[in-house]
Amino acid sequence: MTTGEDTEEIMTAAQPRQSSRRAGVGRGIPRGLRRDGPALFSYGFRPFFLGAGIFAPLAMALWIAALATGLPVGGDYGAVAWHGHEMLFGFGAAVLAGFLMTAIPNWTGKMPLSGRPLAALAGLWLAGRVAMLGAGWIGVTAAVAIDALFLPALLAACARELIAGGKWSELKVLGGVALITVANIGFHAEVLLTGAPGLAARAGVAGYALLVMIIGGRIVPSFTRNWLAARGETRLPVPFNRGDGISILLSLVALALWVFVPEGPVAVAAGLAGLAIVALRMARWRGAATWREPLLLVLHVAFGFVGLGFLAMAAGGAGLMPPAAAMHVMMVGGMAGMMLAVMTRATRGHTGRPLTATVRTTAAYACLFAAALARPAADLLGAPRLLEAAAALFIAAFLLCLSEYGPMLVRPRAPRAD
Repeated sequence: MTTGEDTEEIMTAAQPRQSSRRAGVGRGIPRGLRRDGPALFSYGFRPFFLGAGIFAPLAMALWIAALATGLPVGGDYGAVAWHGHEMLFGFGAAVLAGFLMTAIPNWTGKMPLSGRPLAALAGLWLAGRVAMLGAGWIGVTAAVAIDALFLPALLAACARELIAGGKWSELKVLGGVALITVANIGFHAEVLLTGAPGLAARAGVAGYALLVMIIGGRIVPSFTRNWLAARGETRLPVPFNRGDGISILLSLVALALWVFVPEGPVAVAAGLAGLAIVALRMARWRGAATWREPLLLVLHVAFGFVGLGFLAMAAGGAGLMPPAAAMHVMMVGGMAGMMLAVMTRATRGHTGRPLTATVRTTAAYACLFAAALARPAADLLGAPRLLEAAAALFIAAFLLCLSEYGPMLVRPRAPRAD
């Protein structure tokens, strides 16, 4: 697979196959709509994926500097709280926005947000990052107020487009976005009132995990099926069906139990149930058959880390793993892993590049998953050097990605090689 129809694959596969046929969106919609302005604001994935690619290594470097030198990152908000917030609601929200601003036009068949409206939305995200970083100068209250603007604006924009396009069945995706929006406000409230976020941080992680279970559970088998079928395979993954819907509901229950009861037998049972659900879904997707194409294999690995995240939650509930270590398995391996996978695949497809991983892309994947293992190991083994190694690997992953995909995001779409 190279270009043509595959440029729409990353987004159209995120909805049920039958709804795509009804809406006729499988044909896709024009790319590069804003030809009178910079290419960066011609489509939703461009500014947000670029912003995420720049911000992820920068924020991690600042966090390590705060640990090593006492750099007052975030001012009175606190460096620990700033780090957790910016990874969840800064970096994570940017990738989420880039995906939704590109996927929803394909679901609805309507023209996408572009030009000045897109620049304004991206500006809100950037204002939040600057405000949170400068909380020591403008005050925590002002920083929180500025940061709190972006996610509600994103939610409103997405809801408006889905409702205008009559895609009522896709509003469930916004349930995860709404959970993340509420969790962001709750995170700020907990920091201001208690100095240490707990429930809201878990709710934010749960919101992203739920979206991976919904959207990842559609695109992973769909992409795998297309790739295997193109190579003459007859044993294909089971497509998204009612069983997956039931699995998502059960996963939601497991995540909710962990959010409200993160310790004890309930958390252990919820984590093990989530692991079983992920394992059963992945067993039907033939992930091992994709080892020749890292751009596809990475999706399976990232989804597998969601299962490991559930296992870590169970271990944390049993007191076998520190809570922070348990959350990082899901956040780095599952959340950031799936985000990096989608960023690279969507950028290649929507800018007219072949859907195959380069050596640099593969190295970025390897660095990120190594970081996902090193970070909890640092807590389990009490090894500060592993913590530094995890941060260095995370930074390397996104710098590698940025060096390859940054130019693609700011330049016009490559000519189609038909």
